[in-house]
Amino acid sequence: MSNAGFEIPVGYGDINLYNASISPSTVHVKNVSLQRYFRKYLFEKAISVFKWTLPEDWDEDYFKYVLYGCGYIAVLNTQTFGTICQGGALGGYNLYYKPSYIMITNPLLKEAIKADIGKDCAVIKLQPDYSGIMDIVGYYADMLALSSEAVGMNMVNVKNATIFGAKSKAQAESFKKMYDDMSGGSPAIVIDKALLDDNGQPVWFPFTQNMKEQYISSEILVDMRKIENQFATEIGIPNSNTEKRERLITEEVEANNVETSTRCELWLESLKKGLKQANDMFGLTLAVDWRVKPDTSSNQVGGNDNE
Repeated sequence: MSNAGFEIPVGYGDINLYNASISPSTVHVKNVSLQRYFRKYLFEKAISVFKWTLPEDWDEDYFKYVLYGCGYIAVLNTQTFGTICQGGALGGYNLYYKPSYIMITNPLLKEAIKADIGKDCAVIKLQPDYSGIMDIVGYYADMLALSSEAVGMNMVNVKNATIFGAKSKAQAESFKKMYDDMSGGSPAIVIDKALLDDNGQPVWFPFTQNMKEQYISSEILVDMRKIENQFATEIGIPNSNTEKRERLITEEVEANNVETSTRCELWLESLKKGLKQANDMFGLTLAVDWRVKPDTSSNQVGGNDNE
C-alpha cells in the first residue's frame, strides 16, 4: 500500500480493512456469523462419516479436528506422554516430492520435535495431497448462508402487502387506523370522512403486491436441501440427491450411491494406509471404517421402480 512514495509495512488484514472503507463489498459471506454457523454444522456432519477406534488416552475430538481440518496428523512416541497424536508442520521432501519430516510444537512438550516420517513417526493423511476438507465445507457453507439470508429477506419483503397514497398527515393517520383495524380482525370498521370524496367514493389508491408470486422462500428452502445433499454426496453420507419424481428407478438411486462412496473410498484407503504404518511402528490397534456405508448393490433398499 503506497502513501507519499513509500511502502507502509502492514499485513494483508490492515490492507483489506483500508480498502474496504474505499470499495466496500455489498455481499458479505466470509467471516459472518451465519457462514460460521453453517461451516460448523457441515464440518460436524463430515467428521461423523467414519467411525474410529483410538487409544483411550487420546482425545478423539482433537484427533478428528486436526485430521479433517489440516488434512493429516502425526503419531509419535514421547518420553513424557508415551505414544501420542499431534498436529504439526510438514517439511522437506523425499524422492517422490512428498514431505519427509514434520515439526511438532506443544507447550507441554519440553522442546520442538523434528520427526522423520516413516522413521520417527507415522503420518495419517485424509487425502493424497495432505489437504483437509475446509475448502469443501467453506464452499457449501457460503451457499447455504446466502440462501438462508435470501429466505429471511423474502419473508420480510412479502410482509409489505399494501401501500396507500395520502394528501395530508391527517389522512395518512386515518389510513393507518383503518389498516390497524383490518389487521386486528375487527368485524366492522368505521372510517373517517376524510377518506371519502364529495360523492362518497373512497379517495385511496392502494398499491397491493402479488404476495403469492413474490413469496419464493419455499423454493429457496428446497434449493438449500439440494445444496446440503450435494455436500453429503461429496463427503460420503448416503442420500437420494434426486428430485422427487413419479418414476424413480432403482438404478438412479444406486448411481448416486456409487458417486457418494467413490471419493470417500479414496479417503478411507489413504487413512487405512496411515493407520497401518502407525500400528506397525508403535504396536497400536488403530482402525477406521464407514459409520453407514453407501449400498451400491443391486438390492438397494429404498429404490423404487414405479410402473
